[in-house]
Amino acid sequence: MSAPGFGRESTALEVIAGHDLTGRETIVTGGASGLGYETARALASAGARVVIAGRDETKGRRAVEELRERTGNDRIVHRHLDLASLTSVTRWANGHAATGKPLHVLVLNAGVMATPPLRTADGFELQWGVNHLGHFAFTLGLLPSLRAAGTARVVVLSSRAHRRSDVHFDDPNYDDRPYDPWESYGQSKTANALFGVALTHRHGECGITANAVMPGAIRTGLQRHMSQEELAARGWDTATPPGWKTPEQGAATIIWAAVAPELDGVGGRLLDDCAIAEPWTADDDPPLGTYLPYALDPVNADRLWNLSERLLTAAGVPAPR
Repeated sequence: MSAPGFGRESTALEVIAGHDLTGRETIVTGGASGLGYETARALASAGARVVIAGRDETKGRRAVEELRERTGNDRIVHRHLDLASLTSVTRWANGHAATGKPLHVLVLNAGVMATPPLRTADGFELQWGVNHLGHFAFTLGLLPSLRAAGTARVVVLSSRAHRRSDVHFDDPNYDDRPYDPWESYGQSKTANALFGVALTHRHGECGITANAVMPGAIRTGLQRHMSQEELAARGWDTATPPGWKTPEQGAATIIWAAVAPELDGVGGRLLDDCAIAEPWTADDDPPLGTYLPYALDPVNADRLWNLSERLLTAAGVPAPR
């Protein structure tokens, strides 16, 4: 299924044109820059209330001021969130849920890529802990708000880099195997896609659907852990390397996942270039618009959910139902 008139070159503002989100509550993690900023801008331009959840309060406040001016929407706020701390995540989510407000769109955009071997405040390998577990705990804490919306969409940022690794269920934290920054990133992006499958399976009857997005290659702060030498070796040392998208184009599929009428009631999919991606089972390199089947495997999705709940419980954060 593809979006009529939308594709690789489309921008987030083009995709959201004609949609009225007045009265809708939305949250975008990492919404102060890059893809998150363009996602927040598009949602705000359609009249939604947008909560930017991020770690850098100075950057967040600056983004709010700029977005209010650019969109004419003053219902944009920033709230501090550190996905590397389960205390921060659960306090934030539980506080929001306690307000009783519905949550119509949750965009899990924030993330880290190819980091050195670092750990979160709770001892998890950083990419696994931030990209997957932090967002997992955040979403579960927001379930009352998502249910209150009647119908709600969760958009999870995966990546074509899921092709680098399936989830290593016996050692996701690299406790007993050599750390590889790109394999770790790929594992976390596969986990993001599997989370969308499991969330839809468990809560679809409550009107909550989740889809994962492969936004494409975009030059953002995500590359900040790479040296100039590594960027140059990969040909990534220009503002927009050949074949890459702009942030406005990268956010288009995120917005399509959030508002497209053709996705009503549709969850557990991987989206690419404003279309539902197809599985690729051949031996050669997967082309654009495809994914490796393990990324949406329902058995692994259930296994990941159960593992994630156990890890949260062991860290002192019982997972809500």
